[in-house]
Amino acid sequence: MHLRFAQDIKSLLQRLAEQPLTLGDILAETSERGFSLVIALLVLPFLFPMPPGLAGPFGAACLLLSVQMILGRRSPWLPRRMANYKFPRVFAQLLLQNLGRLTKILQKITRPRLTKIAHNHLVWRINGICISWLTILLMLPVPFTNPIPTVGILLLAVATIESDGLLICISYVITGLITALFAFIGYALWLAPSLIPAIFK
Repeated sequence: MHLRFAQDIKSLLQRLAEQPLTLGDILAETSERGFSLVIALLVLPFLFPMPPGLAGPFGAACLLLSVQMILGRRSPWLPRRMANYKFPRVFAQLLLQNLGRLTKILQKITRPRLTKIAHNHLVWRINGICISWLTILLMLPVPFTNPIPTVGILLLAVATIESDGLLICISYVITGLITALFAFIGYALWLAPSLIPAIFK
């Protein structure tokens, strides 16, 4: 089974590898589907080893798009400065090299199911809330945690593109689990200063 997401993102990355495109160009071409496609494109780097410093600008654009989903917008918009951002060719080439493995996994877990849920206007807004929250977690300066919220964001984006209502519901559960994990990490970091003296006594 060929996923629309896999076809769209591969075609997009191939174009980016040949000539730099701006975020505005991509949004103009993909219309409503641009929400999920661009969000997926923005978070994909965090699944693979990438240069530091991307979480801030990429996260800000992802957060802005997801907030528009919460508001019920169907036509994505970005400020001119963000819209004019051009993806480097090296960035696209690196993602293309790693895309095959990700696509194989996604092909096994997603397909059009429970499409009434997937196309529901309220679900669209809830997806925006979940993606916004996971993006905030992604932007937190906690080492080695970027891939965790990225998985949740990517699953929601792919499920939306593929009209997979079941995967959307599963993604809500995963969002809850990711939230619980970050709460545990936060609690552990909060306790750490008081535990260190006790450990070295």
